Amino acid sequence: MSLIAEEIRSKAEVFQGPEICREMVKKMLAETNLPNGLIPLDNIEECGHVKESGFVWFKRKEKKDYRFKSTGKLVSYAPEITGYVDKNRIKKLTGIKSQELAIWVSVKEVYVPDTPNGKITFKAPLGLFKTYPVSMFEIDDVGEIADEVTVLEQEKETKKD
Repeated sequence: MSLIAEEIRSKAEVFQGPEICREMVKKMLAETNLPNGLIPLDNIEECGHVKESGFVWFKRKEKKDYRFKSTGKLVSYAPEITGYVDKNRIKKLTGIKSQELAIWVSVKEVYVPDTPNGKITFKAPLGLFKTYPVSMFEIDDVGEIADEVTVLEQEKETKKD
């Protein structure tokens, strides 16, 4: 069931199809000064943006799990991700979780301070946060996250061999 009400959809710019959604998500991230690898861009079927409130959503058919090699963090992206974008941040996020030890922690806010230090901070409920270099979430010219993000299913296949 979708979290996006028809009332919200009627106020939004809505895009459908992987190619147009990929470009629109990249554009939105660039306009808000967030790294272009923050949201996996493959297989997004629908995205929307309500400019007056900053509300955004991204939909894909199934959840996506990634392990970032340089941090060792496993991140899970739900089939539907929502949040509110503003300059240098996305807040009130739903649909993104990071595994810390054996516990899954929801990511509720992501921000890049207006400083030249090149850091990005991920906040969880109860004041927990992690800070990383922004470069870990940048996509190169061929569309790959610079940190060599590996799809979890590919890791399972490698272990079977």
